[in-house]
Amino acid sequence: MAHRIAFGKNKGGTGNTTSVVRTAEALAKKGKRVGVVDMDPQGNASRRLGWVDDPEKLTVSEAIEEAADGVAAQVWQPIGWDAPYAGNITLMPARFELENRAREAGQTGAYRRLVKALRGADDHLDYVLFDCQPSFGHLTEMAVAAAHYAVGTTEPEYDSLEAVIRWRDFVKTSREDLGNPSIELVGVVVTSYDQRLSAHTGQLKNCRTIFGDQVWGVVPQRSLMINADEFALPLSEVADSSEMRAVYELLAQRLMKEIPA
Repeated sequence: MAHRIAFGKNKGGTGNTTSVVRTAEALAKKGKRVGVVDMDPQGNASRRLGWVDDPEKLTVSEAIEEAADGVAAQVWQPIGWDAPYAGNITLMPARFELENRAREAGQTGAYRRLVKALRGADDHLDYVLFDCQPSFGHLTEMAVAAAHYAVGTTEPEYDSLEAVIRWRDFVKTSREDLGNPSIELVGVVVTSYDQRLSAHTGQLKNCRTIFGDQVWGVVPQRSLMINADEFALPLSEVADSSEMRAVYELLAQRLMKEIPA
C-alpha cells in the first residue's frame, strides 16, 4: 500500500492544488511512483496535470459510487505532460459529477467508500496525494478516512492561517468518527510568500510559532507558477523556473524524510 497523504485546508486560494501537483512532480523526478487523487469537483488538479476530459474515461466519482474493494485500480490514468518523469505520475481524475457523491453523505457507510475503492489499488505506488476541496464536507471526510497523513497549505495571511488551524483541528476531532484514529497533521506548506510584505513576514512567524517544525517549506510568490498552472505545464518546461523547481524538490525531500517510502 502507498503512503496516502491528504492535502487540505478550509479556505480557497491557498495554493493547495498547486502544492499537490508540484509536490507530485518533484517526487516523480526523484523516481518515486506517485498517484494523485483529485477529490475536488472542480477538477483543477486533473487539468493542471494535462488530463483531457472524455466521457468514456472513468473518474474518482465512479470508483466511489461503485464502492467495491479495489475498483479504483480501473480509474488510474496517465497524465498529459510530455516530460521524462511524467510516467511516474498516475492520476485518478475528477469532473464536476463528483459533486453527486457529496450529496450521498447520508448513505450508510458512505464515508468509507473511497477506502474500499482504494483497497489494493495503490499497492504499486509509493505515495498517493489527495487534493481535497476547500471545505470539510463529505468529499473531504472520505479523503481523511482513506489517508494515513494530513498536510495543510496556507498563505501567510491571517484568514488563511486560521483556516489551516481549522484543518488540523478537523483531522484531530473527526478521525475517530471516520474510522481512522491514527491520522494526524504532519506538515504545513506556506505558499505565495512575499518577503516584501510586513503582513507576510509577521504571519510566517506566527505560523512557525503555532506549527513549529511541522512547517515543511515556504513557497515564494512567483508569477511563473500562474503560467505553469494556467497552461498545464511541468515546471521543467517553464522558463526561469529553476528557483521554483528547487523549492519543490526541497519540499519533496522533507516529505520523504518524514514519510519514508
